Amino acid sequence: MKTKREIIIIGDRILVSADLDKDRTDSGLYLPQGLAIKEKIQGGYAVKTGPGYIVPHSDVSESWDGTHKEVQYIPLQVKEGDYVIFLRKEAVEIEYEKKSYLIVPQAGVVALVREDIIV
Repeated sequence: MKTKREIIIIGDRILVSADLDKDRTDSGLYLPQGLAIKEKIQGGYAVKTGPGYIVPHSDVSESWDGTHKEVQYIPLQVKEGDYVIFLRKEAVEIEYEKKSYLIVPQAGVVALVREDIIV
């Protein structure tokens, strides 16, 4: 029997494939070379995003009567494929299927570059 594995990013987090040793992005954005800046700010591509921020329910009575509403989320600004610039200290480094990634909360993202296709 075959099983399919998938990484699921929760909440307001973003899975980022970091640009290592790169001072200019493919879209032309220049990241400064200074060591102090490189330690603080990093860039990379959003591979996967969480669903967003959970919207709390205002009706407490439904938990008592056995009915439950679907969980609702406020979606993230970052979308898969965006180039994100984030605060390095906010990121958590992981390895998944022999590749290194960073998990960054949306609050740690300072800017993003989105390339929309114009038809």
